[in-house]
Amino acid sequence: MIRELLAMAKGRLKSEFVERAEVFSDRCVAVAERLDRDRRFRRIIDQLVGAGTSVGANICEADEAMSDKDFRKSLAIVSKELRETGFFLRLCIRRDWLKSNKLAPLLAELDEIKRIVGSILTKTDPRNKSD
Repeated sequence: MIRELLAMAKGRLKSEFVERAEVFSDRCVAVAERLDRDRRFRRIIDQLVGAGTSVGANICEADEAMSDKDFRKSLAIVSKELRETGFFLRLCIRRDWLKSNKLAPLLAELDEIKRIVGSILTKTDPRNKSD
């Protein structure tokens, strides 16, 4: 169902990438739900949910951006939110709330999304365009 809906939308980004970001955000919420069940600090759970879901939301916003400037701004926010999400995921590992082997796939996905977003930002930077 989600694939069909994404296929109908023709934005600036590949629908597979938008879906990938949405799945990433969903996985962050799943981690937060686990932390909530384990009665961890509400503030950290809220921060993880906020940053993790912002990744998907801002990629969706970038996909429908009205201008190149708006597109780049949304992706810059994604980059920042990815860094914040990574911080909270690593904090969970350091605090031994979750095992590193359980979060490793999510952190790897975070890194891949960050590299893709960084590449898009570099390629769309007006300072990198030659006349």
